[in-house]
Amino acid sequence: MKEETKTFFKVILDRLSIRKYTNEKISEEDLMLILESGRQAPSGENAQPWRFIVVRDQKNKEFLSYIGKNASGRRFTGEFLSQQMQKRFEGLQDPEKRKNAFIKLTSGNVSAFVSEADINIIVLGKKDVWDAPFDTSAVIENMLLTVTSLGLGACWLVAPCIDVRDEMKMKEHFKVPEEFKIFAIISIGVPAKISKPRPRIPLHELTFKEEYGPPYYSTPCEEVKL
Repeated sequence: MKEETKTFFKVILDRLSIRKYTNEKISEEDLMLILESGRQAPSGENAQPWRFIVVRDQKNKEFLSYIGKNASGRRFTGEFLSQQMQKRFEGLQDPEKRKNAFIKLTSGNVSAFVSEADINIIVLGKKDVWDAPFDTSAVIENMLLTVTSLGLGACWLVAPCIDVRDEMKMKEHFKVPEEFKIFAIISIGVPAKISKPRPRIPLHELTFKEEYGPPYYSTPCEEVKL
């Protein structure tokens, strides 16, 4: 494996969703690199439908936290009442950890962390561009990898953007024109805590040969070692 590939793949492996940040500030130079990496993403017919709102003001960050908390609280309360949450956490045997997980999710606190980030980037996309959901996703991944390469942490948040009522509140607050849709919020800061990587489904269970079903790899694949 070439050194350039090792470096690139290390960034991919190091990327984690960071939800706890220190009070350290992100430099304008780093912010510009993050935004530029998004600008260089591919888009269908080179439409480049994305626009970015950089949020650093604490009151605006608190507003995003409020919207995100309420949105996640509604979503996960519904998941709890429908028993989906209990099924999702049936492997978690420790009753105290299980209880804490339920409280964190149904309270919406799982999405309240954005107010602690130094920067939040609101990612918009033009409604009249068919590929906007895919184009903006490419933008966001570029940004997340650049954040990691800079030794910073980020989290891709969609909770405040799913319910049209929440989106309308954000569009009014941030003066977003009607021709744009809010696709995501990226919180960025200096990590205060780095969690362990989440487990991934093995490659041989995900990859099929010519049609769905027959495995492409007949035996488990070794994980990439750097």
